Amino acid sequence: MIEKLAEQLVNLTVKQVNELANILKKEYGIEPSTSVVKMENISSQEEKTSEKEEKSIFNIILKSSGKSKLSVVKLVKEVTGKGLKESKDLVDNIPSILKESVNKKEAEDLKNKFEEIGAEVELK
Repeated sequence: MIEKLAEQLVNLTVKQVNELANILKKEYGIEPSTSVVKMENISSQEEKTSEKEEKSIFNIILKSSGKSKLSVVKLVKEVTGKGLKESKDLVDNIPSILKESVNKKEAEDLKNKFEEIGAEVELK
């Protein structure tokens, strides 16, 4: 049990460490020691490092339909699997998320398809 707790503590994010420190301080009167502060610094350094690493999962966001709105609606329908009305609503309510959690290759392929017909797409 203690080993599992230790493993969970080691894998906390900076936000979670801060929340834990606040709970310990407010509810139990325990001030964070320097080891907690060091752990926060290590976690923040790890987050900065992971942010620098290349992103592999993206959301595809339609920013502009360009001049050929009908073509964009058709492509949105094809890509999302939604009906014609839902696809039109996505195109009419820009910016809109077309797909979430897409791998890098698929996201770039879809972005290229939309750009070929004059639409503007952002990968986040």
